[in-house]
Amino acid sequence: MYSDFQDFLRALERAGELKRVPVPLSPELEITEVADRCMKMPGGGPALLIENPIGSDIPVAINAFGSRKRMSMALGVGDVEEIALELESLLKPEVPVGALDKLRALSKLGRFAKSPPRKVDGGIAQEIVLTGKDVDLTRLPVLKCWPEDGGPFITLPMVFTHDPLTGKRNVGMYRIQVFDRNTTAMHWQMHKVGAEHARRAAEKKSKIEACVVLGGDPVYTFSAIAPLPPSIDEMMFAGFLRHEPVRLVKAKTVDVWVPADAEIVLEGVVDPNELRVEGPFGDHTGYYSLADMFPVFHVSAITMRQRPVYPATIVGIPPMEDGFMGQAVERIFLPLVRLVVPELLDMHLPVEACFHNMAFVKIKKRYPGHAFKVMNALWGLGQLMFTKFIFVFDEDVDVHDLRDVLFRIGANCDPKRDSLVVQGPLDQLDHASNLVGFGGKIGFDCTHKWASEGYPREWPRLITMSDSVKKRIDALWPELGL
Repeated sequence: MYSDFQDFLRALERAGELKRVPVPLSPELEITEVADRCMKMPGGGPALLIENPIGSDIPVAINAFGSRKRMSMALGVGDVEEIALELESLLKPEVPVGALDKLRALSKLGRFAKSPPRKVDGGIAQEIVLTGKDVDLTRLPVLKCWPEDGGPFITLPMVFTHDPLTGKRNVGMYRIQVFDRNTTAMHWQMHKVGAEHARRAAEKKSKIEACVVLGGDPVYTFSAIAPLPPSIDEMMFAGFLRHEPVRLVKAKTVDVWVPADAEIVLEGVVDPNELRVEGPFGDHTGYYSLADMFPVFHVSAITMRQRPVYPATIVGIPPMEDGFMGQAVERIFLPLVRLVVPELLDMHLPVEACFHNMAFVKIKKRYPGHAFKVMNALWGLGQLMFTKFIFVFDEDVDVHDLRDVLFRIGANCDPKRDSLVVQGPLDQLDHASNLVGFGGKIGFDCTHKWASEGYPREWPRLITMSDSVKKRIDALWPELGL
């Protein structure tokens, strides 16, 4: 894997995936406009290294994950599907019967055994240590992304906290609005683990020590957004992905361990009862999320490597860089979804619908009402509870082909008969619902209907050409000149 974030950037440059931008650009809006134009190029455009951000001597890296190729490179594989296949193999509950099977099982267990993070005494993340009056967040090239944003936002942070009751670590990605030289907002939404830590700390009348980490091996960033089961530590998962343990170093002013290869680390304390207006913020929904009250993060130290690079991203009207990050999540975690919904053959969360808003799934239909069972199962699974629209298709549908999907929706779905409307949790950023974090969801059964489902007519056959004719025309095609 990569020794640090800049090692990853060098790999991107060698692969022709990174463009250096020497022209001075302002972190206020200008970097966003350049990055947005690149992200909307076919294939996601190039990664950018803004070498001279106005007002800071720290270069900005943006769109580093903004293509399928770069997302795969970040995870150290040729394609993200390789990790999905490996996870699927590891999750197969097969009982070893022979010596070879037992060796394979031990090999799988060995991958997990080598995954837990390892504590070390130091690292490049602490080559520079700033405390007290030297703490000044305005030295960082923090982006003000969109004109109506409430201020500059750190957009690619990994927030390290610990459960006040159990001590279990969580690493989440929550945007960070910079208020002044040493205070920020901590935007952990109501459904996030960080918010649960805050609630538990408030019950104990205690504060939360936290670290905001920027950079390091890119698998850390992916692990922070991954919808992992509660029992899986994000840094252990990162170790699994990189085939070697994450090296953690103790922060200088708080009792939190952070990646030793980070570019920049902000250390400090959050008082769950100290709230301040945060936002608005131009969000991944394509709209501004409204200003609201969130906890304040008091920064006690900034540590960094010599000559750091500041990792950033922007969100807004898709497609954006986060689309490729979300696509990797979709593909890699499909095997985990199948553990609970084994009849699920494939799933697609279209980037145009901001992922969590819509899901196209295909199943091997086994019994009447099977599609409705799958809808309810998905709404009960982690972040899939936020899905507002679920469309269920038969096994012969390519859920990644919008033409096929729209054809089957129009052909096979009677909205009155084939829809299921429910209520439940929604993404806190969803502005369409009347209430924050709660509203309606709907599923559509787009499968062929059976008589046992109350369909009184004969279901027609799909038009297909005979195989023999297709083979003959395949052979003749070069001669046809078409």
